[in-house]
Amino acid sequence: MSLAQGLGLAVLRRLDAETAHDLAIKALAAGLGPHPRGPDDPVLATELAGLKLPNCVGLAAGFDKHAQAPGALLAAGFGFVECGTVTPLPQAGNPRPRLFRLTPDRAVINRYGFNSVGLEAFAANLARRPRTGVVGANIGANKEAADRIGDYVTGLRRLWPLADYFTVNVSSPNTPGLRNLQARAALDELLGRLAETRRELAAGGAAKPIFLKVAPDLADAEIDDICASVEAHAIEAVIVGNTTLTRPDGLRSPLKTEAGGLSGAPLMGLSTDVLGRFFQRIRGGRVRLIGAGGIGSGADAYAKIRAGASAVQLYSLLALSGPGLVSQIKLGLAARLKADGFSGVAEAVGAA
Repeated sequence: MSLAQGLGLAVLRRLDAETAHDLAIKALAAGLGPHPRGPDDPVLATELAGLKLPNCVGLAAGFDKHAQAPGALLAAGFGFVECGTVTPLPQAGNPRPRLFRLTPDRAVINRYGFNSVGLEAFAANLARRPRTGVVGANIGANKEAADRIGDYVTGLRRLWPLADYFTVNVSSPNTPGLRNLQARAALDELLGRLAETRRELAAGGAAKPIFLKVAPDLADAEIDDICASVEAHAIEAVIVGNTTLTRPDGLRSPLKTEAGGLSGAPLMGLSTDVLGRFFQRIRGGRVRLIGAGGIGSGADAYAKIRAGASAVQLYSLLALSGPGLVSQIKLGLAARLKADGFSGVAEAVGAA
């Protein structure tokens, strides 16, 4: 991290969390982000659902909610970038304050509630991005939608020409009733309608991958149902997982009682355990896993891969640590892969 970047991070930390986040996105969009020199270590390259990634370290949805800076974020070193969550109609989300830094715990609580500029503004932003690198769109439903499943279909249709893959977010804890879409019958209906829409949109051309983002707060029976549904509807990958409603023992920040989803370092153990349980169920199948939740080092990323992830995503610890974190993670991950004799990421998947 340069001196200027370090000073900028220090200034942002003195602001309230959401204001700091908004300013960071604007700075990136203006070209003020980091630009690491040289190509990625080849050991980090991988393929995910037909997408060729220069490295397996991606940016999770939630950081660039409105697709304002995907090109700058790719230039900062991410192997892929996921924008959103976007809802069909603009909505303000929950009242502020709704984002809280739990600094002693290296954690964040958010209760944004799918604040979104809506599909049209999001699509206009996405259309301006350089058409290099892999950029995904994370789609959701409006809080007051009469047909929430229809909202996901609308998002897929509108953004089909603009994104390289799509993530179906049914796991935000901040939209009442949304997580009910993880139940088998509702999930079958949702994924079935999306699969049918994808076949229509891809007629005569290449189909684009669809991923499903799930909560880390899942019992084994729920994991079984989700795995059965994604396999039945040819969903390419599951992202494990979103923020948690639980509050692990040992949190020190007085903000730990705020309502919302917890992310950051305390989520690492829980999300990696659930990731491993998903891997045991899909092992040998066509569905891939993406590990998210608590990644703040190369060792964390490596633990996710060994637990079954073909790629990883981060967000909260990036916001807390600054943009230099992605380069640190890649260096640490490459060193661990080589030390254990792996020639690529794919060889290490599920090694634990």
